[in-house]
Amino acid sequence: MDDPAEDTGVVAFDFDGTLTTRDSFTTFLKWRVSRARYARGMRRLAPAAGAYLFHRNRGRIKAAAVREFLKGVPRAELEAEARGFAEAFAPRLLRPDALHTWRRWRERRATMVIVTASPDIIVQPFARGLGADHLIGTRLVFDAEDRVAGVIDGRNCRGPEKVVRLQAQFGDDIRLRAAYGDTSGDREMLKIADEAGYRVFKESP
Repeated sequence: MDDPAEDTGVVAFDFDGTLTTRDSFTTFLKWRVSRARYARGMRRLAPAAGAYLFHRNRGRIKAAAVREFLKGVPRAELEAEARGFAEAFAPRLLRPDALHTWRRWRERRATMVIVTASPDIIVQPFARGLGADHLIGTRLVFDAEDRVAGVIDGRNCRGPEKVVRLQAQFGDDIRLRAAYGDTSGDREMLKIADEAGYRVFKESP
C-alpha cells in the first residue's frame, strides 16, 4: 500500500469490532437512557435473549432491542442523538490502527465502504466523519409519522446479507480490492476480497 494509485477499487470495512473496539449499537442504547432504564429494558429482553439460544437469528434479537429502546422515537431526534453519540464516542471507540489503514486506502483513492450489522442511522455520523463513500447497514422501518416503527427493514446486514447488499450497490460481479472484519458475520464479505484482513486491528484508543 505504499504507492499512490488511481481507482484502486472498492474497500469494505466492517464497523463494530473492526473499526471500533466494541459494539456501537449496544453502546449507543446504553448511552441514551438512564442506567435504571437500560437495566429494565435488558430484563424485558431476557425472553428474546433466551429464544436466541434456539433460533440463532441475530436479526430477531436486534429487532427486539429496537422495539424496546427506540420504538416511537422520531427520525430527526434519533439522527440528532446519533450525531451527539458519535461526537462523544468516536475518540473512545475507533481503533488507531484501523484508522491508519482506512486513511491509507483513501489516499489511494479507493471507494471506501462501511458494511455493518448496526443500524445505518446510528453509524451514519461516524461514516460521514471518516469520509466514507458508502454506508451499508441494517435499516430501521419508520412509520407514517416518521417515528421508529420497532422493526427492521429487510434482513439484518450480517453474513451473506453483506454480500447481497454490496452486489445491490456495485453489481453482481463485485470483487473487493480489500475487506476487513472480525467475526463469522464477515466471512462471506472477506471471501470476495483480493486482500482479506481478519482481526488484524488490535489497538485501543
